[in-house]
Amino acid sequence: MLVDLADWCFRHRRIVVLAWLGSLAASFLLASAWGGEFRQDYLQPGSESRAASSTLENAFPQRSGDTVQIVLHAEDGLSSPEVRARAATIFADVARNDDVVGIASPFAPGGAAQVSDDGTTAYADVALALTVDEYTPALAAALVEPILAAGDETLQVEVGGPVAALSQTAPVGSEMIGLGAAAIILLVTFGSVVAMGLPLVTALFGIGIAMALGEVLRRVVDVPDWAPATAAMVGIGVGIDYALLIVTRFRTSLAAGQDPRGATSTAIGTAGRAVLFAGITVIASMLGILWMGQPSMNGFAFTVSLAVLVTVAASLTLLPAVLGFTGRGIERLHVPFVRRESRSNDGSRWFRWSRFIQRRPWGAAIGALAVLLALGAPFLGIRFGFPDAGNDVRTSTSRQAYDLLADGFGPGSTAPMVLTVQGAGRDLKGASDALGSTLSAVDGVARVAPAIVNDAGDTAVLSVTPSGSPQDAATVDLVDTLREDAIPAASAGTDLTVHVGGMIAANVDSTRGTADRLPFFFGGVLLVSFLLLMMVFRSVLVPLKAVIMNLLATGAAFGVLALATSGGPFGDLVGISEATPVPIQLPIGIFAILFGLSMDYEVFLLSRIKEEYDSTGDNALAVADGLAKSARVITASAAVMVTVFLSFVLGDSVLTKMFGLGLGAAVLIDATIVRMVMVPATMELLGDRNWWLPGWLDRVLPSIHVDGPVTEAEPTPAEPLVPAVPVSIGTP
Repeated sequence: MLVDLADWCFRHRRIVVLAWLGSLAASFLLASAWGGEFRQDYLQPGSESRAASSTLENAFPQRSGDTVQIVLHAEDGLSSPEVRARAATIFADVARNDDVVGIASPFAPGGAAQVSDDGTTAYADVALALTVDEYTPALAAALVEPILAAGDETLQVEVGGPVAALSQTAPVGSEMIGLGAAAIILLVTFGSVVAMGLPLVTALFGIGIAMALGEVLRRVVDVPDWAPATAAMVGIGVGIDYALLIVTRFRTSLAAGQDPRGATSTAIGTAGRAVLFAGITVIASMLGILWMGQPSMNGFAFTVSLAVLVTVAASLTLLPAVLGFTGRGIERLHVPFVRRESRSNDGSRWFRWSRFIQRRPWGAAIGALAVLLALGAPFLGIRFGFPDAGNDVRTSTSRQAYDLLADGFGPGSTAPMVLTVQGAGRDLKGASDALGSTLSAVDGVARVAPAIVNDAGDTAVLSVTPSGSPQDAATVDLVDTLREDAIPAASAGTDLTVHVGGMIAANVDSTRGTADRLPFFFGGVLLVSFLLLMMVFRSVLVPLKAVIMNLLATGAAFGVLALATSGGPFGDLVGISEATPVPIQLPIGIFAILFGLSMDYEVFLLSRIKEEYDSTGDNALAVADGLAKSARVITASAAVMVTVFLSFVLGDSVLTKMFGLGLGAAVLIDATIVRMVMVPATMELLGDRNWWLPGWLDRVLPSIHVDGPVTEAEPTPAEPLVPAVPVSIGTP
């Protein structure tokens, strides 16, 4: 079917290209007319923070929304009548916003605690009718930007809180850096400007349509604001790599004597089949995230899956059409310093490298294992959690507000905890204040604000300010202390029902709720990986080794990420200057994506080895030949992927930095230490046992063929820069 599709696209190439151009235009029109806004719900179902939020929504709706802080700072102090008059004007203007339900001014009676001891910094708490999950960037900007415009050289005005962070659009440009680096790698790989441009064009079409459709997706699915950047990262990487493999196969088929039409059919029938398998694998692993039960992760999984789906479609339809236009002209605009021909396999450096590993397999395997374990060691000390505003860009208003509040009132003032208190038939105000007085003496509590009671008198709210910052480990411990010890002891013998909520508690609950399901997610992904590889290679040990190596590579990548987020020189190098917790959702996304990509590398390399083994029956020679015939493509593929992923480390968002670093390290480790050292070493040690499969299992196990028949003759030694891959199994 793929061959027929490729042939049709080749013959009707003008229609296909026009259809893709029309699809690109239509997707942008749809995004403009039907695009939705970001929504991100981090409340863990069934958690105490979710219960606190529900209590506020039902019994105290005017306190159920988020809070932003208007922070004022003047070096000469805030006591002058002029400054206070300007502050009153700012607060009055903010109060007219439809989403504002109340403002607690630092200059009103009882607001002295909102003025710093030195009198230079003050803040007003602005209660909103909506939570940050219900805000769009446009709505957040409409609230925040007029406030910022009121500041000048004499009075600094900043806005803090999650809504303020949402209002800020991070600068873009990392994608272009990644594309530029990928173009250089492709140019060196192909030696032709025309050949280099085809993967880039395919990836850009795919990711452009996917990003536009992703906006429409946001109308029906809650999508977090960080999902599109991650989807772009993955879409660009796999889009270029999928096209790279197909173009490589097309060129080798031309060199073997086929005409452009036949070469296109061969490329799609072999490499295209592998691309389809790889894309389905990535999508399946991403959709496995749905089992985590995290609303914010579902939209991320759908967004990335959409990007991969569209790039696969572009590789299988748009690329054959474009190849019809280029034909033999794909070698035009040759780069002078890149040779057109590669050496024969027996004399190649990859063949020699494989023989080097095979002569000392135990040393290579143990050495590679030691490196992977050493890289993964920092992962044992990783701290999961959510970075606070102290990690935002220094010039952003959320970071400026955070710094001013931390200096004037302590870092905990940037995100106080919210306690809901309920009890009938008593003085709820008095009981809540008594509870607050007791909690203020707990270690780690900086202060507790007086209780606020709703009109019905059955629900009160206490604001508890921790001593540490929202991301500090001590603040997480304080949540446990309040829930498990302090509140039960203080409310013993009463009918009070107390729930600890707010941003800090919600982050703690989300992290722990996700962690509880991690073994099932990882186990499910690895089981699927094992079964798929067993169906492809008809072996037990090959997929078992792949699962173990996948775990080792993932652990090593997580170790690199943990090292970067623990503070120190490496963190400074990637722009993470302070010790920062890692959102637990991030390793889930990295693992799901890496599973699909590493499966592809595994299939690509082992298929070449299996083909040689079936032909010669010599395991050692098959390993050497298989590595020699596939290593160049794996290297180019991994280099493209790594440069695209690491380019996102240059962005401003700490979450994007973490994702780019984790994925870049994962692919680099997987394509080098694992594929080029551990795989040949372990396959040499196991010998013919690599391909053992019990007869009964062979009979009942379904068979998956990701390679297609090759009808053309083997290429002569004067082949293109990338060696021919007669059994074409894709690398992303």
